[in-house]
Amino acid sequence: MSPTGNANADQVITVILGGGEGNRLFPLTRDRAKPAVPIGGKYRLVDIPISLSLNSGIKRIFLLTQYLSSSLHRHVQQAYRFDDFIPRGFIEIVAAQKTREATQWFQGTADAVRQGLVHFDNHPHEHVLILSGDQLYRADFRKMLERHTSSEADITIAALPVDRESAPRLGLLRVDGQHRVTEFMEKPKDPKILEALAAAPGLPSDRPFLASMGIYIFRREVLRDCLAKAQGDDFGKNVLPEAIRQRKVSAYLYDGYWEDIGTIGAFYRANLDLLAPEPKFDFGLNVAPIYTRARFLPGSVVENSQVNRAIISDGCTILRSVLDDAVVGIRQRIGTECKIRRSILMGADFFETPIQRQENAR
Repeated sequence: MSPTGNANADQVITVILGGGEGNRLFPLTRDRAKPAVPIGGKYRLVDIPISLSLNSGIKRIFLLTQYLSSSLHRHVQQAYRFDDFIPRGFIEIVAAQKTREATQWFQGTADAVRQGLVHFDNHPHEHVLILSGDQLYRADFRKMLERHTSSEADITIAALPVDRESAPRLGLLRVDGQHRVTEFMEKPKDPKILEALAAAPGLPSDRPFLASMGIYIFRREVLRDCLAKAQGDDFGKNVLPEAIRQRKVSAYLYDGYWEDIGTIGAFYRANLDLLAPEPKFDFGLNVAPIYTRARFLPGSVVENSQVNRAIISDGCTILRSVLDDAVVGIRQRIGTECKIRRSILMGADFFETPIQRQENAR
C-alpha cells in the first residue's frame, strides 16, 4: 500500500511497551511490572491500551515485557482469550531474551521494538501503532490512523496541550501550521528552550506547550529504517529527533483526559478522580468498554456501613465501617469500626480462610 492510500485497521499492528521497572511507582512495582499495577478496583493498567486497540478495530497486538513480568503475563493470558468473536485477533507476549544477535536485555523503548521486529514480520502489516502500558486515557486510533495516512506522514505522534508546570516532565514538540513536527525535545529543563517551544499554533494560552503522549504510528518500512539508523535506544531521546530531520513527522492533536501513571501521586490522583460525579475517565462506558479478566467472584457484602463516593469491587466484605472517597479492590475485607477516607485499597489475589483471618486479627 502506498503512503497516500486509505489505511484501515486490518493493516495495522499494535505494539505495547510493557517492560518498564516503574521505580517512581515503588512499592506498587515491588513484585510486578508497571502495566500490571491495579487501577480502578479490578483493572490493570495494561487493560487500557489493549482495550483501546481492540475498540479501534486493531486486533493484532504485541506486548513487549521484561521486568517482573510474571503477574503481567498471567493477567493477559487469563483475560484475553480470543475466539470466533474476534477472528484473526491475538495478543502475543514478546518477553525480553538474549540471542546470538541480541546479547543484552531491552535497553530502552526503541531497543525493545527493535528486538521485536522479527516477531512482527510474521504478520502482514503496513503500519505499526506503538503504545505505552502505563497511561490512562481514551482514544479512537482510527482517527489518528486516518490523519496519519491523509497527511502522507512517515510517522505520526499523538500530542496534547500542557501547561508550563507539566512541560519539563514531557517530550515537547514544535509544529508548523500544517502540524508537521519541526522539532522534538525530550524533557527540556532549560528555561530558554522551554520558552522557544511555547505558543504552538492554535493552543490555549494556559496550555501553550505541545507534549508527546508516547503514542506513535510508523509506516512499517520507516520504523525498520529509523531503528537501524538510530544512535541510541529510546524513541524520545534518539529515534524521533533524528527522524524529524529526515522524514515527514506529523502531530495528531488530542485534547481529552490523559494521565501518565508514572508516580505514586499520579496513581493516587487518577484513582480518586474516578469517584467524581462526572469522572473525566469512566471505565464503564458502553460504547468503548475497558476489558479485564472475568474472575466470577461473588457480589460484595456491605453490612451496617456508611458509604459516600466509593468504588467497591467484586468479592468484598465491609462490616460496620465508613467509606468516604475510597477505591476498594477485589476480595477486600474491611473489619468493624474502620474509617477509610480518600484511600485506595489494592485488593487481594486470594480469599483468606477463616483460620487465616483469625491469625491476621491478632
